[in-house]
Amino acid sequence: MLVIAHRGASSERPENTLAAFERAIELGVEWIEFDVHADAGGRLVVTHDKPVSNRAYPMLEEALELMRGRAGAMVELKSPVRYRQHAVVARTVRLLGPDDAIVSFQRPALEEARALRPGVRTVQHVGFGTSIRAAREAWAAGFAESRATGRGLAAARRLGLVPLVYTVNEPARMRALDTLGAGGIFTDRPDLALRLFPVAPPR
Repeated sequence: MLVIAHRGASSERPENTLAAFERAIELGVEWIEFDVHADAGGRLVVTHDKPVSNRAYPMLEEALELMRGRAGAMVELKSPVRYRQHAVVARTVRLLGPDDAIVSFQRPALEEARALRPGVRTVQHVGFGTSIRAAREAWAAGFAESRATGRGLAAARRLGLVPLVYTVNEPARMRALDTLGAGGIFTDRPDLALRLFPVAPPR
């Protein structure tokens, strides 16, 4: 079971901050998910909501540099079509390392990423109008926790997809999803998840 720190160790540190990412790395996660928008000037900034001018945000480059060689980054592009004039997908793909992945609800953004960089890991969130079959070219399919069923997870696996579930914070539900066949979970509580699914030491 992959343990993916949702916006970093967001139960312990402010979400989508370098402090949250550093804490997740300290805990030993293999993957950290975070959100990226383009701001008014086209900078790629780490934030879940649309950026506002009077706040300071980490830059995508800063987040990736912090994680490089320490944890894989799952970069979720928020509304990439809205920022088409800033070439958000192309610029993000150029920055990703070999252990990173790009995540989106928007299938065209992931198709663009794969066209620009064949072999890049992509995570297509499904449901809410996007079928599991529509994700078949991706590396993984993301399921909302409330909609994750054994049938859906099995369908993803049959298509060769890693079934991931977001956002799971209760240990009992983590165990249940493991039994149902989830390949990984996004969680605000990587500390709890790693107690249930410790990362295997490198050989």
